[in-house]
Amino acid sequence: MSMKQKGLVVIVSAPSGAGKSTICARALKKIPSAMYSVSVTTRPPRKGEVHGKSYFFVTKKEFLRLIARGSLIEWALVHGYYYGTPREFIEKNVARGKVLILDIDVQGAMKIKKGRLANAVYVFIMTPTFDILKKRLIGRGLDAEEVIRVRLKNARKELEYLNK
Repeated sequence: MSMKQKGLVVIVSAPSGAGKSTICARALKKIPSAMYSVSVTTRPPRKGEVHGKSYFFVTKKEFLRLIARGSLIEWALVHGYYYGTPREFIEKNVARGKVLILDIDVQGAMKIKKGRLANAVYVFIMTPTFDILKKRLIGRGLDAEEVIRVRLKNARKELEYLNK
């Protein structure tokens, strides 16, 4: 009788624009047993994003219901929107031996770390300089100048978590 290998949770976090989504997408292509953990958010979909694949897009009321039921292993309010990781999805797939890749913000990663999630690895990504990060945020053309300023300010705070 062989024991089934438990899965692995790879938690990837980074400041906005550092490239975590791109890195996660490439890892998914290279690791056959890997799957993307789909987060829940109240943020409106960006062009090309698909409900259930990119995110589960919900209303604030629905999100607050998920929090109240304990259905999220972590959640955070980031840039004015709620984001969270569905508990049942993670637990089921780890039990099935899957490698789950979580593409989440630094706040979320720290909450999961405090909760001592079994079989978890934490990865933090950052550009070599803030100037490069700023150029990436401007270059993707998704955010207004004020939003970019806020994201850069938040990135400086997020770097403080590196040694925790």
